[in-house]
Amino acid sequence: MLHHVQLTCPPGSEPALRDFYEGVLGLAEIPKPPALAVRGGCWFRGHGIELHLGVEADFRPARKAHPGLLVRDIDRWAKRLNEAGYPVAFDDDFPGMRRFYSEDPHGNRLEFLEPLP
Repeated sequence: MLHHVQLTCPPGSEPALRDFYEGVLGLAEIPKPPALAVRGGCWFRGHGIELHLGVEADFRPARKAHPGLLVRDIDRWAKRLNEAGYPVAFDDDFPGMRRFYSEDPHGNRLEFLEPLP
């Protein structure tokens, strides 16, 4: 069983992370343990996943590695991201799934999947 997925972010990017992960994706920020909070970043939970965003001084976005987020009503998710100004790129390359790729405010790749009926 998977506990969480870690992505990285640039220093000082917590406001943009909160706007995206809370405001757009509807995840709840959860407190980091005090020993880890001093390092910066944010942790989020919701929709059956926990994401940790950790600060990396020489940050480079994950363009290939990514979390695959299983969702319901994938078209609603695509619309939500599109309306917030984030890219949505559907493809048909995963048999049995509808899926699209997007990215967070720092360019980290995110995959959204919904099983076909």
